[in-house]
Amino acid sequence: MIQERLLQTLTSILLMADFKVSERCGMRPRSFDIIGARGSTVLVIKVAPHIDSVSEENARDLALISRYIKGVPMIIGEKARDSELERGAVYLRYGIVATNVMTLYDYLVEDAPPLVYAQPGGLYVNINGSLLRDLREERQMSLGDLAGALGVSRRTISKYESGMGTTLEIAIRLEEIFDAALVEAIELLEKQHQLAHHHEDVSPQNAPADLERMGMELHGIRRAPFEALAVYEEETILTGYGPAQKVMRRAELIGNISDITNSRAICVIKDYNKRKKVGKTLVIGEKHLSGLESGSDLINLIDD
Repeated sequence: MIQERLLQTLTSILLMADFKVSERCGMRPRSFDIIGARGSTVLVIKVAPHIDSVSEENARDLALISRYIKGVPMIIGEKARDSELERGAVYLRYGIVATNVMTLYDYLVEDAPPLVYAQPGGLYVNINGSLLRDLREERQMSLGDLAGALGVSRRTISKYESGMGTTLEIAIRLEEIFDAALVEAIELLEKQHQLAHHHEDVSPQNAPADLERMGMELHGIRRAPFEALAVYEEETILTGYGPAQKVMRRAELIGNISDITNSRAICVIKDYNKRKKVGKTLVIGEKHLSGLESGSDLINLIDD
């Protein structure tokens, strides 16, 4: 199965690059499959053999989770439309960076970042505009001279020098003309990307009312082991709630993810009178929240 093979290869690459890797998220539907962490770098990864299968709602959850655990969302796949994903190329799906496993291997293990990004019409690269201007002026070439050599307009050359990307073909010709490396590498682990899509928050459904009373900022998640992200003074709590059978089944996984991402985890069960830890996750009854005054009280309880 392609999905399983990609997951196995991805896990191996992350381990080779000294990442800690979470347990796999086995629920369906799911916004991410695994999370990897190395120091302050956290990757929230969705594996989708065909990246076009990632929906906007899925991308929204992936982006939101990454934002509040200070991670980078990423899609790993093999195809887009009817074509294979090129090694060394970066694609976008609703603002989320997508690439193949070998591009990630080159970046994380071989320290060889990608150079090319895909957009409608073909493959493009980013040019070092200030270096291009310096080289042109050193050669005493006018904008018109360089434009004529490339078969483009003077305005286009000016845009290149101001940071506009160009086609791979034009970039190669520029580097041949000046005998210099002008293409800039793409930083896969940047938190924000120029073409990032805006993902709006969604209110969580049926969340325990006491969480907001305690000053928690709640962000609903639809396709994850937890139902919400509860944020209090920049601290994030992965929050699951619902019937006991559903919540208990996911408690250990939520705790594992919180451990990898340096966050906290809680599962709240209605009509539950006990309080216990399942792995790193605090499992309590909903009525226990009523006795807490603020989010800091809940954090202390989780840490106890």
